[in-house]
Amino acid sequence: MITGEVPLGRPIPWPAPGKLNLFLHVVGRRQDGYHLLQTAFQFIDLCDEIRFWRRPEGVVERIGEVPGVPPEQDLVVRAARALLAAGGCRGNGVAIQVDKRLPMQGGVGGGSSDAATTLIALNQVWGLGLTLDQLSASGLGLGADVPVFLRGRAAWAEGVGELLTPVDFPEQCFLLVRPDASVSTSEVFKAPELTRDSPLITIGGFLKAGGRNDCEPVVRQRFPEVAEALDWLGRIAPARLTGTGSCVYAAMPAEADARAALADLPARWTGYVVRGLNRSPLAARCELEQDGAGSGR
Repeated sequence: MITGEVPLGRPIPWPAPGKLNLFLHVVGRRQDGYHLLQTAFQFIDLCDEIRFWRRPEGVVERIGEVPGVPPEQDLVVRAARALLAAGGCRGNGVAIQVDKRLPMQGGVGGGSSDAATTLIALNQVWGLGLTLDQLSASGLGLGADVPVFLRGRAAWAEGVGELLTPVDFPEQCFLLVRPDASVSTSEVFKAPELTRDSPLITIGGFLKAGGRNDCEPVVRQRFPEVAEALDWLGRIAPARLTGTGSCVYAAMPAEADARAALADLPARWTGYVVRGLNRSPLAARCELEQDGAGSGR
């Protein structure tokens, strides 16, 4: 807690969990240039933490630095301003403090998750009463991954990532590795060699036979450090890229196996032992807030 600041709501942080793409197929492209996808999202228990502080009406600011992200471009600032524009002013303002724990530009959805947590939290503490559909409409303009974080359920996703079907996937232990590389999502999706015509599959087909990440060959070719991380991790267990990277991951038989592999990780990379989750920690926090409101606390 920052000394002298007045919190909005409970003085405990709101979680913004990461996600993994369990597969990612590019199945087409719209006339506006957006790619059509099939993917499966599952949350992980590694989270950014976000705190909110009171400010005068209409004021939205960020406390602290986020490397490489100016405040005006930060999705948490844009999310708060979207709520104010939707009629949430009425005496409301906010300062937002983000404690980054998720690897940035890693394909784990950190910016989108931070935006979703901001929308959910401010809707709650400002008492706006917006529905999830209304929040999702605002969130989709911030990023294609925002709706799944708002809904709080692991999901099968289609369209540009906004058409969601809740699915419970095995909640496995993963070793997540971030190599010393930053991957440009726009570069990957602009790449002429990217597969854009993968055949459609079904949820049942994926659960039976699995899938792949169509972005992986492009990333391997253009980002050698990611290719090296995939090869290193692949010697331990089947390795996969999440999103467009740069993070790679592998399911492990048990946490002890993941920690043993982590101990051998090259020093120039960062590793995390994480658990897949079908229910978002953000959803659990929302229930805590609602229980508190109902009991008058």
